[in-house]
Parts: sequence; C-alpha cells; structure tokens
Amino acid sequence: MDVDIVCVGFGPATAGFLATLSQNLVKPDGTPAVESAVMPGMPPQVVCYERADDIGFGVSGVVTRARGIRATFPHINPKYIPMATPVAEEKVLYLLDPVGASRRPAVMRGTDALIRAMKWALPFEHDALDLPWTPEFLHKKNGVVLSVGQFMQWVGTQVQSTGVVQIWPGTPVSQALIDDKQVVGVRLLDQGVDKQGQPGEGFTPGMDIRAALTVVGDGPVGPIGQQLDAHFGVPDGHHTRDWAVGMKFVVDLPPDTPLLAGTVLHTLGYPEPEIFGFLYVHPERVASLGIFVPSWFDSPMRTAYRYLQHWMLHPYLWRYLNGGKLRSWGAKTLGESGRRGEPQLVGDGYARIGEGSGSTNVLTGSGVDEAWATGTQLAESVLELLKANQPFTKQNLEATYIKRRRASWVEQEAAVAEKARDGFQKGFVRGLMGMALAGLTHGRLALGSDPVQPWKRIPSLEEYYRSRIAAGDLAKLREECRARGTSVHGALMDKVGWPAIPFDGRLLVSHQDALLLGGKVQAPPGYADHVIFLYPQLCEKCGTKLCIEVCSGQAITPGDNGVPAFDREKCVHCGACYWNCAQPVPDNPERTNIAFRAGTGGLHSAEN
Repeated sequence: MDVDIVCVGFGPATAGFLATLSQNLVKPDGTPAVESAVMPGMPPQVVCYERADDIGFGVSGVVTRARGIRATFPHINPKYIPMATPVAEEKVLYLLDPVGASRRPAVMRGTDALIRAMKWALPFEHDALDLPWTPEFLHKKNGVVLSVGQFMQWVGTQVQSTGVVQIWPGTPVSQALIDDKQVVGVRLLDQGVDKQGQPGEGFTPGMDIRAALTVVGDGPVGPIGQQLDAHFGVPDGHHTRDWAVGMKFVVDLPPDTPLLAGTVLHTLGYPEPEIFGFLYVHPERVASLGIFVPSWFDSPMRTAYRYLQHWMLHPYLWRYLNGGKLRSWGAKTLGESGRRGEPQLVGDGYARIGEGSGSTNVLTGSGVDEAWATGTQLAESVLELLKANQPFTKQNLEATYIKRRRASWVEQEAAVAEKARDGFQKGFVRGLMGMALAGLTHGRLALGSDPVQPWKRIPSLEEYYRSRIAAGDLAKLREECRARGTSVHGALMDKVGWPAIPFDGRLLVSHQDALLLGGKVQAPPGYADHVIFLYPQLCEKCGTKLCIEVCSGQAITPGDNGVPAFDREKCVHCGACYWNCAQPVPDNPERTNIAFRAGTGGLHSAEN
C-alpha cells in the first residue's frame, strides 16, 4: 500500500506530530491545503501504526509544564480531559529509612541522624523532611497533572475527527524498508505464525507500507529505532546507557484523604537512595504513584515491585494511602540518556521524534512535553516541505526539522541537562551534587564521568551481599529458589531485614495479583515471541539472572539448562529485560543478550 506519510508508534511525540499536521492539511472550505502524491486531489494520506491494542494503553501518569502541548492547543482546558488537573501544590521530600534495611552510604546515615536530632527545628514529620529549598528547575510551575493514557485517547479523538489521519492500534511494525540509504516505508508484522515466527495455519505476511516519509516515534526500546541505529549508526560519542524502570499504581485514595487534586509529591532517599518516587493527585480522589529504578542502582536484585510496596508503606505516604484501593498498575522503560542518546535524527525518507530521539530532559525529569514538542517541530517542517513541493531528503529535513529543533527550548534545556546525572556514576550523594551544580550553572559545570554500559555496573550476588549474608547462606537460598522455580530477590530481601509486606487484598497485593487486578495483560495468538535470548550459552553462564528478577510482569522465569523461559501472555512490554541483561553480545558491547523485537499485546490500562 502506498501512502504519503507513515508513522510508527502513537506516543506523545507522534500525537504532537499528527495534531499539528492534521490541523493544517485541509483549508476551512474542506479543500486540500496541500495535495497527496499518491492520491491526487486529496490531502496527503497519513497513517499511524501502534503496537498496543488501543491508543493510550500502557503509558503513565505525569506532571508536566505542558509548554509544547499548550502551543498546539492554546485553549486547552484540563477539566475536559479525564484525570487532568492543574498543579496546585508541589513538594520534594527526603524520605528517611524507617525500617533500617536500606543500603545508605555513611554520609546519608550521618545526615539522617542529624535530621532526627534536630527535627524539632525542621519541617520534619513521619520520617520525612520537606525540603525547605528546591532548585527551580525541579518544579513544574503552572503545570498540569495528566494520565497520559487518558490524554492520548483525547488527542486521538481530536486527530481522527479531522478525517485526514488514520491510526491503527493493534498493528505492530516489524521493520523499516530500506533501499540502499533511503527509508521507503515499513513492513507490518507477520500474522499466523508460531512463537518462533514459523508460518502456520492462517499465515499472512506483513504488508509493505511504502511512503515518502517514515516518522519513527516508537520509544526507547522500539524495534524500528533499533534497526535504524544498527543500519545508519549513531553520532560519535552518543549512546543509550542511562535507563530506568518506572513502575506505578493508580489508586482510589481513602474517602477522608486530605490530599487535594493537583497535589504533586516527589521523593528521594527511600527505599534505597537511588530510587526516586512520585505521587500525583488527579480529580475525584484518584492518584498516580510509583518509583523509578535506575541503571546506576548497583544491585543485582533491582526488582521494582517489592521496592514499590516498601515505598508506599513509608510512614509519610502510608498515612495518605492506608484504606485506598488499587485501580490499575503498569510499568515502562525510560530512556534516560537525554541529548547524549540522540540518534541520527533524519535521513533520506525518515525522521526520528520523541523519547527514542533523545528528547528526555534528565535534569528536570521531564519527557512527555519535550517529546510532544519534537513532534510538532517535525510537523511544521513537513508542512513547509509539502507546500514547497520539496522531497523528504536528509538535506531538506536537516534544513527544516533539525534547524527548528536546535533553535528550540527543547534543545537549549537538553544542553544544560546533558551531563547533569553523570555524578550518579560515582554514588548517590555525588549524583545529587552534580544535578544541583548543572542546574544552577546552566550546564557549564557538572560532576562525574561518562556513563558505562549498565551490564558493567552489575555486581555478582556474592559481591553485593558480602557484608550482609554469608556465602554459604546465600548459596543455600539460591538453591532453594531454583528448586521452587522462583526468583531469589524476595528471599534475599527478607534475609537482609526488609519486613514482610502486610497484604491487605486492596492496595498491598502480591505481584501476581497486581497483574490480575491492575490491568489486562494479553498477547493475541498468531504472532512470534518478541523477547529473544540470542545466545543461550551466555544465559547458561550468567550468575545473576537479572532478567528474571527485574521482569515487571513475571514473564521471564527460570528455564531449562539455565536459559530463562519467556511467557508473552504475561509480558507488559516495559522493556526492562532489554537493558538489565548482564551479558553483552560478543560483537557489540552496547547491546546485551536479550533482543526486544516487534510484538503485539501487552498491558491494557488506559488510566496509566
């Protein structure tokens, strides 16, 4: 099938692109503002393919300044968007350790003791310090609290109501069509195959969609972005080595909650120093809350789910959450290399936008609005080229899209943030100092060094627990868990002093129950597995099996001969396994032994 423009992935960046483009393809009298090359007399034919079964599934709650979004929709009113509300109050909280199990460096232990000794003179309550001063760059003044899922559905309605854009959910793209050095479209995923991709009954090969321009907005683990990086390379000095898993709940707060809509809480310091948290209050006593577990958390047991529960049970937060109820649950990989992770943004026939294009601001912790803005910048550039009847060559896209992006606030703020998190390579305290230094000097000064590949940071279980668990006890725990076919992180966290979770069946539930209660996980039949262990022999020798411990959906479990088993019926497509693998492939140290390919299904949770 021939179209004018094909888009891969319907995230905030593509939403910004399509919203801007669709507003300008037709004149007020209904005639085309510019004409299609494949359907003369009609507006350009624009099609977007989204992997998830509906638009807005499996994303996240967010607080954003919404500068880019408001530029597209100047008269936007949050009250007309489900779960949206203006920011009313914002706090940054330093959480002390109430249970004594957190691995805190000496500087933090001393700071905690000093805070407790002087709590009478500080804004301190329930083992938390309300930071009396927070750098301006961390705040989201005049911002909006959103459910990105609900917002994306609202945007999708606006876009499709114009009649000039088609969005096809449940339609994953398997690869870009590359003719020498030019991208000429995409190929959809084969259907009617077994889990290994072999044709079966009802086999239908993926359709080729040929287009003058392919817009790639498929996120940090998107297969098309990976393919383009492999084919065209990345700019010198650029890499994607900073990552995080974001895991979150959407909850009904208790009826007597004092938290007002628009309340925003950011936390640091607990359950481990490296883990940051958030709580955003939507209208009608609904809240999005969760944690970020980063690649520079040097633990072979960086499971997010149990840490999320310990975070919720912190006295400061639990007084607001006790009596609440789980509505939905989700997880997502966050590419946090920022500007340093920028790929080749354009080439003949293609352009990259959004998180996979390196737009996330790692200093302000902001990504949705930046991604949106890159989409609008590309749309403005496409309209300029269409009206001038100019082709989508690398040269023309550089003169329009790249020029706009480099001159924008997205680029200026990304330059300030580029090295802001390098300090975390040398520890949590140094990381905080580095962020403050970069923010206060507008990026002129920073601490730390260039990030290393995540797999290089992962210690063995023996190294990590050397001072807390005897080698014999650790070996015994591993063997017991292996015999039961379970991951080992729960047993190890118990052993080092983390208290058991007091399950209440409403909000504090097991990981498996969260999968059942907090969303619908589904993988339609007829598609190949999208998580692949490339070299089984590397899995056999792996000592950490971090892919099992970190899996958000418990889709990766112990398997035969040391090679993990994958069950796509549980996979939520968070992508955590992709970058948490401890085994690099022999020919590319920037990539690990897990391939994350095109696939359908995943988490169905429009509130997240």
